[in-house]
Amino acid sequence: MAKIQLNGKKISIKSNFSLQDLLKKYKLINKKVAIEHNGQIIPKINYKKKYLKNDDRVEIVHFIGGG
Repeated sequence: MAKIQLNGKKISIKSNFSLQDLLKKYKLINKKVAIEHNGQIIPKINYKKKYLKNDDRVEIVHFIGGG
């Protein structure tokens, strides 16, 4: 178990949890999102490879169309 900060809130996640897993958990998997991990923007192709660890900081923003 690890504790991370997600969009300013502390949450607990399982060990070996990737950014891709985080998107699935919050039902954002097919949305247009941008992810910042510990101050760095992560390219979408790396979401499956980037595993989270204790005290990581993650910011997820998703885009909403409007008019």
